[in-house]
Amino acid sequence: MATKITGSQDIDPYKGEREGKLREVGKQAVWSLSSCKPGFGVDQLRDESLDTYWQSDGPQPHLVNIQFKKKTTIQDICIYADYKADESYTPNRISVRAGNHFNDLSEIEQVELSEPSGWVNVPLKDVTSKPLRTFMLQIAVLSNHQNGRDTHMRQIKVHSPVQDMSLAKMPNLVTVDCRQYATIR
Repeated sequence: MATKITGSQDIDPYKGEREGKLREVGKQAVWSLSSCKPGFGVDQLRDESLDTYWQSDGPQPHLVNIQFKKKTTIQDICIYADYKADESYTPNRISVRAGNHFNDLSEIEQVELSEPSGWVNVPLKDVTSKPLRTFMLQIAVLSNHQNGRDTHMRQIKVHSPVQDMSLAKMPNLVTVDCRQYATIR
């Protein structure tokens, strides 16, 4: 069953980063696409501009593959879609898949977008409702609005939770043997 989501100008994908709770880990990954028109590929999808976009060029499903070098914790992905600008190129149904490599991907979330105009946040949880740990994510565009063939995606952000390494979380070192390691020389 697909979760219905409407993109919103109210969603700020940078808020968690500013607050120190999330970090964008997309730069740590290798990105590939199932197809693209020349000049409308990964560079445009990741260039921080909402005026540029990836445009697919081939049969559906259109795929965005995000491969990490090490197992990475993913809390959510944010996708910018604009129905007013892209009309039939706007994704309608998206499947988010995760796994260790291309051959063992399983669907984590299926999202139905209803004329999105702005950022769409897709939380990713494992079976225990914790942030997902994976080597690979795949975003599959299953269908577009108005039965469009090719798709436009303007931006994708991949967020990981920040580990809290504050002193309050450090163990209390009380013995003399332990205190010798309490400070950095």
